[in-house]
Amino acid sequence: MLVNAANLDALRVGFKKNFQNGLAQASSDWTSVATEVPSMTKEQKYGWLGKMPNVREWIGARAIQNLAQHDYSIAEKPWELTIGVDRDDIETDNLGIYAPLFTEMGASTGAKKDLLVYGDTLKKGFDMACYDGQPFFDTDHLVLDENGNETSVANTDGGSDAPWFLIDDTRALKPIILQRRKDFEFVNMDKLTDQNVFMNKEFIYGADARFNTGFGFWQMAWGSKQPLTAANYAKARAALSSMKGDHGRPLGIRPSLLVVGPSNESAALKILNSEFAAGGETNEWKGTAKMLNTPWLA
Repeated sequence: MLVNAANLDALRVGFKKNFQNGLAQASSDWTSVATEVPSMTKEQKYGWLGKMPNVREWIGARAIQNLAQHDYSIAEKPWELTIGVDRDDIETDNLGIYAPLFTEMGASTGAKKDLLVYGDTLKKGFDMACYDGQPFFDTDHLVLDENGNETSVANTDGGSDAPWFLIDDTRALKPIILQRRKDFEFVNMDKLTDQNVFMNKEFIYGADARFNTGFGFWQMAWGSKQPLTAANYAKARAALSSMKGDHGRPLGIRPSLLVVGPSNESAALKILNSEFAAGGETNEWKGTAKMLNTPWLA
């Protein structure tokens, strides 16, 4: 193949199409547990976390509900993936390997949000702090009871097995926040006059993005490393459904999605799909939640 501007343009179009095909194949499982928040700054503060507005009877003047302030912020992170194509491969038409390579490039960039949301955030929520300074999944979150006194509330029962999570995925703000500044974009340095071509006889193609994740309201999720049994599932449902905000206000949380990794898939299917429980009695938990099995929790 002649290495000229027209042929390089055609190659770029083909590589970009392969990239976009791979991007389209990637899952968007992250949307089940994360709310996307557009950002225009390198770091965005979420000081309003910790205060859910509450409807009150209108007696007298309006009562302005100021949002509780917390020093919680999410800083963006830059991401990139770059592939070099040797000029010799173009001249000898040795390009067959590059089509699947650019497709995999698209799939890899498309999977980054899933990996970040599940593997790097939700899974690590037992150790990483949220807006109140406590680990997101903790036994000691503080809220105000009906009398205005601080009381401890748990959204985990600990354990040491593979983690699983029960969440409310019906609310506007889900347990995880995905802060997006810029989605992955295909870019190139493939002009004959580019330094990388002149010095290294290499045409460069890449993709880059800027986003990061953090935690929303801990009341929206229950995390456990206990064995996934019907009894532990029942405990999680009861705790999540009973979550209250300050001053004893019920939050109306609905345990609607059970998130598991591959090692807990069988147990989750038995709890949510089986007609009968282990002892032969009717399985009372059948159909009480959807199941999401994600490889990013492996």
